[in-house]
Amino acid sequence: MKNHALSILLILVCILTTNAQHKGNYDKISRQNILHSGNATIYNPTIQQQINKVLTPSTHVFIDVKALQNVKATTYTAIFNVSQIGPTADSTNLLINQRIDKIKNQLKAIGITEDDFAIDVISFVPNYEIEVQKKLFSKTYTEVPNGFELQQNLHIQFTKTNQFETILTACAKSEVYNLVKVDYYIENIDEVYKNLQTKLLKLIDEKKTYYNVLGFDLANYNVAIADDQYCYFPKDFYQSYQAFNSVSFEAMKKRKGVTTVKKQTSYYYQPLSYENYDIVINPSILEPVVQIGMNIRLQYSPKPKEVKPEPVVKTEIKHKYYVVSPNGTLDIKALQTD
Repeated sequence: MKNHALSILLILVCILTTNAQHKGNYDKISRQNILHSGNATIYNPTIQQQINKVLTPSTHVFIDVKALQNVKATTYTAIFNVSQIGPTADSTNLLINQRIDKIKNQLKAIGITEDDFAIDVISFVPNYEIEVQKKLFSKTYTEVPNGFELQQNLHIQFTKTNQFETILTACAKSEVYNLVKVDYYIENIDEVYKNLQTKLLKLIDEKKTYYNVLGFDLANYNVAIADDQYCYFPKDFYQSYQAFNSVSFEAMKKRKGVTTVKKQTSYYYQPLSYENYDIVINPSILEPVVQIGMNIRLQYSPKPKEVKPEPVVKTEIKHKYYVVSPNGTLDIKALQTD
């Protein structure tokens, strides 16, 4: 009986563990690309709203077009903070230069030359300690310099993402661990915007043709326009998550308590979704990219009908008096109405 109860307990634990394993580290990562179809129920409320959206007819015509282009950076710049202390100003500067020269020599093997480095001096200040001077009836506390601290930012430019691992290794060997950030640069961003503009104008012509087929002569409409363009870098789209709770079978076998550990915060790259875009250029990406977009919105309003003024017909009647004299002559005179 005891073995039977233990078996049931193990089965329940396996079911719970399987459920946790299926859920994974982050629910959105394991499920974001899964979409139920057919007779299955779609539980995402956003999708349900889109499916059940009620269209409202209007006499106005709206043309909204959006385009997005994923662009791989031309160059990258990694920025490291380097700190060095020394007994004198000259020795401190010499020590930090030796560390940086060591990094430069190691990175020559992957094609990073002297021109790909830049030094940004942040601070160069002395450190002080308190010196106590004893006198006959008192003590004097005086700050005196005992060394210097030099901080610099080391800028390293590279062109391929696989070079970054070598850069990290070279910096670590020189005891440089503080990575500040990595910047992305694009040389031909104006050409990217022109490409997006060309694609959107072609799409707008297609939509105009579509509305003409439906019976809307856009020549009879007044048009208003609004447009926008933007550029987003990978640093704007990193999100964080923590690992899911786990179960220890070893602790259960030894009948000991389970000691939980602090779950590490992890990060992942989540670029802009394509669902709201009409055009996506280079949609399949392997590494973080720069995302450049452009939106154009046209609003066509019916032109007011011209009201032709009706002609005013003015009837003027001129009254005349006929005066007959005693001798029988007839005299005609006009009546003055003023």
